[in-house]
Amino acid sequence: MTVMHFEQGDRRLVADLADPLPIAIPLDFGGPQPAFFGASRASSQPLRAGSFVGDTRAGGSCNCEEVSLAPHCNGTHTECVGHVTDERVSVTESVRGGMSLALLVSIEPVRAADAGESTDPPPEPDDRLVTARGLAAAIDAHVPLAPEALVVRTLPNRAERFWHAYDGPAPAPYLSREAATLLVDRGVEHLVLDLPSADRADDHGRLTAHRLFFGLPAGSRHAPDATRPRASITELAFIAPTIRDGWYLLDLQIPAFLLDAAPSRPILYPVRFE
Repeated sequence: MTVMHFEQGDRRLVADLADPLPIAIPLDFGGPQPAFFGASRASSQPLRAGSFVGDTRAGGSCNCEEVSLAPHCNGTHTECVGHVTDERVSVTESVRGGMSLALLVSIEPVRAADAGESTDPPPEPDDRLVTARGLAAAIDAHVPLAPEALVVRTLPNRAERFWHAYDGPAPAPYLSREAATLLVDRGVEHLVLDLPSADRADDHGRLTAHRLFFGLPAGSRHAPDATRPRASITELAFIAPTIRDGWYLLDLQIPAFLLDAAPSRPILYPVRFE
């Protein structure tokens, strides 16, 4: 067994590096896949250059494909403050890599009319919110360490997330203003969601939770205004029911794309206390 011993505060912990738990949705270019915001399917086709075809089944010497996708809409992805700024800040520049101490919690979203929390613009009564109250209760149920990353599994946790099309103005739960503020107050730098967006799909361009999490003033599109420029949000993850709530190391694996978001492969490594 490959393990890593480390300290967090005054606690000693051990991570099992031999048991990686991927929580990305595999993107099947030829089969079912999730979709958000009316985006076209992610697609692939053999590269063609002169007489060369990048498909051994078509007589090519090797396989070589061209792909087309919208990272924000076609599967698990990680984004940075550049998602909402005029400056083209890239996720590769913002998220430097390495492992973060992460807490995985399961949350049941609450109907907005019953939540006692809000956002900008105000939610519709039947919208479902991930609330500050629910997050605080879930986080506080664990040993009092300060997680650098929070992985949120929303309930019910259905396998249809592998192929679901999130259409309409509010096709999935999203964070309340108070929930985003709580994450900032708790020092969470990396947020992983199994939702298509931290915000409502149709929110008149406010992106309230995104702006709060990145430390941007309301309405600002200027990256230097961000007080949390290294923060990241990962969306459209899938956390299998067999992965228990609790402590992990999070490895955000991101290709070196100079874009505000890139497809990603977050991996959890179980952590125990010594």
